[in-house]
Amino acid sequence: MNRIDHATFGPGGNSDAFRKAGKKSTLEAPEWISSIGLDAYEFEAGRGINAGDAILAQIGEQAKIHGVLMSLHAPYFISLSSVEKEKRDKSIDYISRSLKAAALLGADTIVIHTGSAATISREEAMRLAADTLERNLEVNGDTPIRMGLETMGKINQLGTLDEVIELCKISPKYYPVVDFGHLNARHIGNHFPDCDSYRRVFDTIATSLGDEYAYNLHCHFSKIEFTAKGEKKHLTFADTVYGPDFEPLAEAIVKEGVAPRIICESDGTMSDDALIMKSTWLAAGGNI
Repeated sequence: MNRIDHATFGPGGNSDAFRKAGKKSTLEAPEWISSIGLDAYEFEAGRGINAGDAILAQIGEQAKIHGVLMSLHAPYFISLSSVEKEKRDKSIDYISRSLKAAALLGADTIVIHTGSAATISREEAMRLAADTLERNLEVNGDTPIRMGLETMGKINQLGTLDEVIELCKISPKYYPVVDFGHLNARHIGNHFPDCDSYRRVFDTIATSLGDEYAYNLHCHFSKIEFTAKGEKKHLTFADTVYGPDFEPLAEAIVKEGVAPRIICESDGTMSDDALIMKSTWLAAGGNI
């Protein structure tokens, strides 16, 4: 991907505000996102890639015209760590399909869930996930698109920051995708109380994988309700109970001198809250 020298912000999928503006098709999303002052968009294919090639290519052309950076969230039913080899094989196929769709969209990143550790040990889950990722390279190793492995919110899922980093060490093709709301939820809250707690994420990635992985880090952010098992549901920025708060992250981005892409996954208010994040980052000293 091309190096971007400032933080960028956008929604994951189409928000309530998008629909209230009279928009009905994702084909309209890039122009609308640009018009309200955002510069990124994550195409949500969590329930499968249902759009045809022609539409995906048209969305990609609109994104290029309006200067919107594109990513794609791969299907949720990918399971890198499934105990069933057939499911792991299908996961590689879903990654292949996601990369094809991403290429049509002009997306530089796909976001992949790492899998479960609910019925097996974390060590066995990591071994299975690593095997799947190794075999995926045999099929998709020549892609120019970043294959992003996401930190997850439920305790019985693979996806601590350390686990994601360890899996990314398999190949330079794999990149961490840090969901700050997920990490906060799996640590049962108060995981990011201040600027330094956010800075440690960037520093850990830079130390473990290299500065370039931390500099244009692909991120998700939302406030998330949690239980003792971790993530329960996504909230909006109106929440004052669960967090995490974005203000110290904005400060951390400025102090670290990094340029992440932050996709907002709030419950329906993704574009509104992405705008809040962008204005907060600018107020903290961010520059475009």
